[in-house]
Amino acid sequence: MDLRKLKKLIDLVEQSGIAELEITEGEERVRIARVGVHAQVVAPAPVPLAALQTAVAAAADRGSGTATAEPAVPEGHIVKSPMVGTLYRAASPGAPPFVEVGTAVKEGQTLCIIEAMKLLNEIESDKAGVVKAILVENGQPVEFGEPLFVIA
Repeated sequence: MDLRKLKKLIDLVEQSGIAELEITEGEERVRIARVGVHAQVVAPAPVPLAALQTAVAAAADRGSGTATAEPAVPEGHIVKSPMVGTLYRAASPGAPPFVEVGTAVKEGQTLCIIEAMKLLNEIESDKAGVVKAILVENGQPVEFGEPLFVIA
């Protein structure tokens, strides 16, 4: 796989919300996984080591320039995604979000909706408290067990 194509794939993973990308072309195989904020080539097939090091170094340099450290997640109860799907913070595109940071919630109150296989599933709070952090954006794909909200 050529170096330009490898760099494009790394950029694609960094810019999108996907966690992992695996490509197979003939006998060549490349797997790029998201680690924190940056994409990293995890298991490349026969790619020259120098090309791989250059691509990973270039990706790290792009991210280190003006990027700031990720903010720490506030302490509290973490509500995790019970399924894979797309998260929506409101009932419809024009509606206000179910909750915002600082919203007091009761146990059983709807926090968001996750669309999975054309079904809309309401995700409810499993603890009463105040929403301290919203860890995902509206319309973002989520995975099973991914942290969604912090409630204290």
